[in-house]
Amino acid sequence: MKSSVLQRLFVFTFGVTVYFFFLAVFLVFVAFVGDFIPPGWPFSAAPATDPWRAASADFLLIVVFGVPHSLMARHWFKAWLTQWIPAYLERTVYVLVSSLLLLLVIWQWQPIGPEIWHVDAPLVRYAIYALFALGWTITFVATFLTDHFDLFGLRQVFLHLLGRAYTPPKFTHRFLYRAVRHPMMLGMFIALWATPVMTLSHLVLAIGMSLYIMIGVRLEEQGLLRDLGEGYRHYHARTPMFVPRPAGRPLGTLQVRPESKQA
Repeated sequence: MKSSVLQRLFVFTFGVTVYFFFLAVFLVFVAFVGDFIPPGWPFSAAPATDPWRAASADFLLIVVFGVPHSLMARHWFKAWLTQWIPAYLERTVYVLVSSLLLLLVIWQWQPIGPEIWHVDAPLVRYAIYALFALGWTITFVATFLTDHFDLFGLRQVFLHLLGRAYTPPKFTHRFLYRAVRHPMMLGMFIALWATPVMTLSHLVLAIGMSLYIMIGVRLEEQGLLRDLGEGYRHYHARTPMFVPRPAGRPLGTLQVRPESKQA
């Protein structure tokens, strides 16, 4: 049965609300990673008294975020989820759950005091903060090089509002995607590690998130190859994953695992 205008408007409003909620959480995460949240403010906490216990708890928080975030992006999970919710809400639900889990990480994170390195020279500190800003800029710009509004579920609910059928965005490799296959993740790597004060707490965050990114990218590429076929295989062979390189010999051929061929 065709949905009413009121129902479609409600779905669109929900999608827009989730999008702006994600933006708010993301900005808090940027401040959290950059250590810009002053003591006493929300999401700030006193250093833990037991560093190794706190480090274990922090790493567990990354797992609690990373496992659902990765599993919900798999095709088999989407197929299961859309038995219970409409397909046009699948991405919005994914963004909402991911935002809530990221907020949980920030809220429950236990700071750990010991410093790994501390840069005092002003010019070097400014250079590091510039690199930090560059990382987030790369990540943000990269979302628009694919389809920013599709990535965060807005396009799906907007098409539903208009009563139009959804079609996936076409695969393109322009600008940053000509240099690396995953510029969004490259930007995250840069932002996570570009800090003038590397505490044990920040090191746990950087290592944990970096490991998650590597695992998630591997799983994502299997899905992309299954969906896009030879076009993505050729793109994979000639474009590095994270580190740009001069044009040269192919990097290798991506193979599909047997299980990733299943629906």
